[in-house]
Amino acid sequence: QVQLVESGGGSVQSGGSLRLSCAASGHAAIDYSMGWFRQPPEKEREAVALIDYVDGHTRYGDFVEGRFTVSQDKAKKTLYLQMNSLKPDDTAVYYCMARLGDRWPNLRVPAFGYWGQGTQVTVSS
Repeated sequence: QVQLVESGGGSVQSGGSLRLSCAASGHAAIDYSMGWFRQPPEKEREAVALIDYVDGHTRYGDFVEGRFTVSQDKAKKTLYLQMNSLKPDDTAVYYCMARLGDRWPNLRVPAFGYWGQGTQVTVSS
């Protein structure tokens, strides 16, 4: 079992920044590749930023366009997402996810894994 707890969401104006954190705990939590997903209102969940466990390789959704940076502190078992130049379209519930394996195979939402409870990000124009 892996437990994930997100924090750092909130409300900001367009152009602002937020930093999300996801603290992992539980058995063998460090053996999972982790990532951030989001679900905008009335839309499907989508990948935001993923980081491979084996070498820290990162990949991002096309909409990120260089505005977000994912990172992790393996010693603290914590995943971060620095979001800059936020837009109203970034409004969503952001979820942390841990998937067994040393790499993410693609940007699809995985069928199996562990999810955090989500944190709301609201960007106003």
